Amino acid sequence: MLNWQQSTPNDLSTQNLTAATGLEEVTMGASRIHVDDKKIINCRADLNQLVPFKYKWAWQKYLDACANHWMPQEINMTADIALWKSANGLTDDERLIITRNLGFFASADSLVANNLVLAVYRHITNPECRQYLLRQAMEEALHTHAYQYIIESLGLDEGAVFNMYREVPSIHDKAAWSLPFTQSLGDPEFNTGSIEDNQRLLRDLIAFYVVFEGIFFYVGFTQILSMGRRNKMVGTAEQFQYIMRDESMHMNFGIDVINQIKIENPELWTEEFQQEIINMVHEGVQLEYRYAIDTMPRGVLGLNAGMFSEYLQFIANRRLTQIGLPEQYAGVTNPFPWMSEMMDLKKEKNFFETRVTEYQTGGALSWD
Repeated sequence: MLNWQQSTPNDLSTQNLTAATGLEEVTMGASRIHVDDKKIINCRADLNQLVPFKYKWAWQKYLDACANHWMPQEINMTADIALWKSANGLTDDERLIITRNLGFFASADSLVANNLVLAVYRHITNPECRQYLLRQAMEEALHTHAYQYIIESLGLDEGAVFNMYREVPSIHDKAAWSLPFTQSLGDPEFNTGSIEDNQRLLRDLIAFYVVFEGIFFYVGFTQILSMGRRNKMVGTAEQFQYIMRDESMHMNFGIDVINQIKIENPELWTEEFQQEIINMVHEGVQLEYRYAIDTMPRGVLGLNAGMFSEYLQFIANRRLTQIGLPEQYAGVTNPFPWMSEMMDLKKEKNFFETRVTEYQTGGALSWD
């Protein structure tokens, strides 16, 4: 265990901290940690010691994420470029779907990365969970890279696309809804330890993992992947398919963390708090439906905004049950069952068919 007595007023290991940070003084002769010393939040065990594992599911998710590594340049954009430049290649409605979604996602993954690096990581006091968070942060950067690569490939106005979250109301509203949750956890005066502050962390985790990544992404995913199913913008669709697979893993990791915090801190899960979370999910559904109307004012690709209303309610029910809350939308079904199949993308097959650059593994790198 760490020695919490050897601290100075200006040191990060001051005793007003409620949990370890990984930056405490190294104490010679301190005892070895045990599995039972570990907790998701408010843990004083040495965070520099990855093992012994307590949450093997977190380590397995890290390994699974590493096995799914990909790079944007490996996906061929030639057909997309030709289609986009063709005067009759796409309708105005189809072009709107592409540009609006690039505008939302280009900033969205940066918002998520900032939330992880500047806020969440500090308060998760478990090294195997932190290991996954580091991998997730890298993947968020990779996703932003992918959007930039698509935007550059198609010759779009980079400034206009990346600034949409400050110019297009439906995109702005989703970003504005999420930002306070990062600002909350990023407050340098904030530390967990009390019921109120622990609930604050739990609320903010739910906001990002359940609502932002679990609801706000799915109109765009469905629209872009629907274009790919119709053999349009196939390179862009393939990039989004890999991104959706990553994001599904992020969401599932976050839900596991949320549920583990609930198990270890049952006093947080009050009826009042549960209702607050349900209200957050309702807000998320409404914001994402407004985004669906904005990106698809008319029917296109066999889709219309009304179909997304039911789809978002179906997804919301699923997210609620995943964190132990009751469904809120009775009788809704999934109008896009093919979206589930999209999760089962086979990396080897697709990359063999479409990769355009050689990806260097560690053993292939030249050190000259």
